[in-house]
Amino acid sequence: MDDPSPTMHDPNTQSQQDYTYREALEAYFQESLGSGVEKMENFTKYTPRQTLARFLARYEIFKLIENVHGSIVECGVLFGGGLMGFANISTILEPYNFQRKIIGFDTFSGFPEVAAEDLEGLLERKSTHLKKGGFAAPNAYEDLKQSIEVFNKNRFLSHFSKVEVIKGDFEETCEKYISDHPHLVISCLYLDFDIYKPTKVAIEKLVNRIPKGGVIVFDELNEEAFPGETIAVMEMIGIPNLRIRRFTFEPRISYAVIGE
Repeated sequence: MDDPSPTMHDPNTQSQQDYTYREALEAYFQESLGSGVEKMENFTKYTPRQTLARFLARYEIFKLIENVHGSIVECGVLFGGGLMGFANISTILEPYNFQRKIIGFDTFSGFPEVAAEDLEGLLERKSTHLKKGGFAAPNAYEDLKQSIEVFNKNRFLSHFSKVEVIKGDFEETCEKYISDHPHLVISCLYLDFDIYKPTKVAIEKLVNRIPKGGVIVFDELNEEAFPGETIAVMEMIGIPNLRIRRFTFEPRISYAVIGE
C-alpha cells in the first residue's frame, strides 16, 4: 500500500521515534504560518523525507517508461498519494499524451482475505494490518474522486480522462476492466497490493499487456512483513527470470524492466 496515515502506523514495523516525529510534524503543520495552499506550495517543510523519497522513486520509474507506450496501472491505492504522484509527473513531463492513463485499483475496504501464503515463515515483523480488512480506508474513494476533479482543473487536454480509480475486489474489477478496455497496454505495472492472491491475479492478467521496455514495480518484494507478494512473483514469474533493481535512497521499492 501507499504511505499510510499516522493513524495506520504499525508498532511492529515503526519505532517510537517514528511516532514522536509524526506527532511533532502534525503539530507544526497545524500551527505553521500560511494558508492551506501556501503550505502546499512549501510542501518540503512538512513532507517526511520517506515520502519525498518515494515520490522521487516514482519520478525515476516514470523516466524509465517515458518513451514506452501504455498506461500506468497501480495495484493498491489507499489514499491515492502515489497514484496522483504519477498523474502529476505525467502531466508535467508529457502534457499532450492523452493516451497515458493513470489507473488505480483498490477495495478501499481493506484486504478481502489473507491467504496462507501471506502468513508463511516466522514473521517476526508481521504487520498488524495483515488480516481481513487490513488497511481499510473508509471514504478514501470519494475523497480521491474529488482530488481528481480538482486536478483536472490544472492540466492540458482536460476533456480527456487522465486518472481512473476502480473500487472493489480486484479479481472481479480486473476482469471487468479488461473486458471494457480490451485495448489496454501497460507501460508500468505497480504492484502494491501487499498480499498474495490479488498480486498473483495482477501478474496473471496484466503482465502480458506490458511491452518490452515496460516496467513492473514491486513495493513489498523481499519484505518480511508481507511475504505474499514475493511468493506470488516466485510462482508466476520466477525471481531468476527478472533483473530486479532498486534505488539507493528508497529501501522498499524495486523494479524490473521487461525484456532485459
